[in-house]
Amino acid sequence: MSDTHRQNSAPTWHGTTILNVRKDGDVVMIGDGQVSLGNTIVKGTARKVRRIGDGSVIAGFAGATADAFTLFERLEAKLEQYPNQLTRACVELAKDWRTDRYLRKLEAMMLVADKDVSLVLTGTGDVLEPDDGVIAIGSGGNYALAAARGLAGQDNLSAEQVARRAMEIAADICVFTNTNFTIETL
Repeated sequence: MSDTHRQNSAPTWHGTTILNVRKDGDVVMIGDGQVSLGNTIVKGTARKVRRIGDGSVIAGFAGATADAFTLFERLEAKLEQYPNQLTRACVELAKDWRTDRYLRKLEAMMLVADKDVSLVLTGTGDVLEPDDGVIAIGSGGNYALAAARGLAGQDNLSAEQVARRAMEIAADICVFTNTNFTIETL
């Protein structure tokens, strides 16, 4: 959608930050709670990170909430079809997302992680695994990603401490990110 079209249409639900950090065998996913409509904050306590499937997978979303819930349901079905194979389930979901007429219109991104792998999924068919165990999505994602990469090398910080501090930095910079965090760990 072009910037001109966006300026002429109604305001859209916007913004979030989701960050995943792997460090010293720990996996942490953290998301903020802010939901914005245009330049207005409508909710500050949304829960965008949760456990799915049998509880061994954590997932977070950025984008349209209803679209994200549809994707969570589809991913849970794929996890039932391919138990203990998160990468395979995500690849199969990405195939469906890219080829199905209904799913193609969904406007959301997802981060998912289990004890072995962290992945970002997009509607263009991307299933990406970070090289360094740190990945982020959303309007404040790049701020959180940069901060987490800078903090991850500090031996005195746990994965959760890195994630929490990086999100605080992102919230200080991104107006669409707040400090009401939901944190899930594996």
